[in-house]
Amino acid sequence: MRLPVHLVPGWKRPLLLAAPITLGVTAIAGAYLYTSSIHAAAPPAQPPANPALDVPAQPGLLVDVSGAVENPGLYRLPRGDRVFDAVAAAGGLSPDADLSKLPNLAGRLKDGEQVKVGFARTSSGTVIVRTNLNTATLEELETVPGFTPAFAQECTDYRTNFGGFQNTRELVDILGMSEAEYVIARRYLSL
Repeated sequence: MRLPVHLVPGWKRPLLLAAPITLGVTAIAGAYLYTSSIHAAAPPAQPPANPALDVPAQPGLLVDVSGAVENPGLYRLPRGDRVFDAVAAAGGLSPDADLSKLPNLAGRLKDGEQVKVGFARTSSGTVIVRTNLNTATLEELETVPGFTPAFAQECTDYRTNFGGFQNTRELVDILGMSEAEYVIARRYLSL
C-alpha cells in the first residue's frame, strides 16, 4: 500500500539551509553537556595538610643547592640539566667557595638531589672570615690579603666620598687593584 505524501514545491532549498544549522546547534549543545558533566564529576580539590611543606607538583626536577652559593635553597629545574645549571640557578658560587672541592659540575641531576658546595677553609681548618668592605675599619682592611696600608686607605676614602661600594668588582674597575690580587682578596670580602 502506498501512502500519499505530497511535498511542497521548492522543499529542497529550505532543507539545504536548515540541515547545517541544525547540525551545528546539536554539536554545540552536545559539547556543552559533555564538558559540564566532566566538571561536575571531578572531585573537589583537598587543601594541603601542611602548607609550609607543600611543594607544587610540576614537571622537572626539585634540587636542593646548599653551601657556598649566593642563594642556597630549593630550585625547580628542567629534566636533563646538569649540576652546573643548579649552581647557576642558586646565583653561582660565592666568593668563599672552595674551588678545589667542587661537586662534578658536568654530572646530570636527579630529582630530590642535594648539591653541596664546600666553603674554603684555612690551614687550621676554620672557615675564612669575611671582612665587610663598607663597614670595616682601616686596620681590618689591612689584614685582607692583597691590601696594603695605602690601598686600605684608598678604600676608606672612596667609601667616605662616594657612599660605599656597590660590589667588590669596583676594587679593580675604579681603584685599580690588579686582577690577580682581586681573585684572592674577593674570597675574604663581603658587602
